[in-house]
Amino acid sequence: MHFEGNETIQVPLQTVWDFFMDTQRVAACAPGFQRLEILAPDHFKPTVSVGIGPVKATFTLDVVLEDMRPPSHATMRGHGVAAGSAVDLVSQLDLSALSDSSTSLKWTMDATVTGTIASVGARLMESTAQKLTGRFFECISRQLGAAAAPH
Repeated sequence: MHFEGNETIQVPLQTVWDFFMDTQRVAACAPGFQRLEILAPDHFKPTVSVGIGPVKATFTLDVVLEDMRPPSHATMRGHGVAAGSAVDLVSQLDLSALSDSSTSLKWTMDATVTGTIASVGARLMESTAQKLTGRFFECISRQLGAAAAPH
């Protein structure tokens, strides 16, 4: 499955980059997030629970950040397993300043899901992924809005 999007975030580019480099904050926005083990600044293992139709699975992912070009580009590669299922992910993030206080966030994600969750939930996978992606970016917008608010 291939997904892509372009979000405009009303905070400065460096603030958006700093947010995405804070693994704990990004993970907390992932729907179904359960826990996170940080192995290195660019290597971590999140555990997330996903439900597609009648099938529920808890994936433990091995995620690596690579091709880092601060503060504008990063690539994330991940592989995860759950009982009877697996997922491989590649995601890219590109940021550009629209103004001193506004940032364009362009992203892509390619996901390959295999096993039980793919065979049983195949018809629902894309719509579920789009719904979860929407929740993820709503959370990020809320978090960044709070970070940009005057204190």
